[in-house]
Amino acid sequence: MDKSKNKQPKKASDIRWDFKNLEGWKDATQSGAINYSIENEQLKIFTNANSWDRSKIKTLTTYTTGTYTWRIFVPEMGVGDMATIGAFLYNSNSHELDFEIGYGKQTIRKALNAAPDELVVHMSSQDNPSQSHKAKIKRGQWHTFSMELSLNTHKNYQVNWKINDELAATSQLEYGNKKKFAILCSLENLTFIGDHIPSTRNYALFDYVSYQVK
Repeated sequence: MDKSKNKQPKKASDIRWDFKNLEGWKDATQSGAINYSIENEQLKIFTNANSWDRSKIKTLTTYTTGTYTWRIFVPEMGVGDMATIGAFLYNSNSHELDFEIGYGKQTIRKALNAAPDELVVHMSSQDNPSQSHKAKIKRGQWHTFSMELSLNTHKNYQVNWKINDELAATSQLEYGNKKKFAILCSLENLTFIGDHIPSTRNYALFDYVSYQVK
C-alpha cells in the first residue's frame, strides 16, 4: 500500500520572527549595498543619503489567508525625503499589497492636514484592482501594522489594513489564494513618497514580523 496517497497536505502554521537572526529570510535588495543587520534582536534597515538605495529582505516561504503583522519603529525621517519604510506582501508586480511609510509629498500632506510630527502611510493594492488609501501616524514612535487577508463569497481576497489594531482601510481584490505572498521588510528611496532625493540617511527598526493562520 502506498502510504503517501493518504498523506494530507501540510497546512501553514502560525509563525513569528523575532529577529534574533535572519533564519527564514533572504536578501531581496534591488539597488545599493546590503544595508541591513540584526542589532539587539531587531532588524535595522537603512538607505543612504543622495542615493536610490532599495534595501529589503523577504521570507523564503509564501503564504495566503491570515493575518500579517509588522512591529516597526518609525523614526523622524528626513523632511521631504523620498524614503519609504515598507511592510508588504509580494507575489508579482501586479499582485502586491503594501504599507509604505514616509514623509509624503507636500501636496498629499496638505490634503491630509498632516502635522509637523506626522508621517504619511500609503496602503495600496498595486493592481487587480489598483487602489490606494492614505493615513497619518506620529513619527519617532513604535507602530504595529497588520494586513488581514480573508476570502469573500467569490473566493477572492479581501484585505483589511490595520494600524495599531484600528481598521484603516479595506479593499476587495480580483484574485484569490492561488496567489501566494512572500512577506517583505524594506526601506527604499522612491520618488512617490517625497519631494526630493533623500538628504539624510534614513532607517527603520523591525522588532518582529508574524503570520497568523486564518
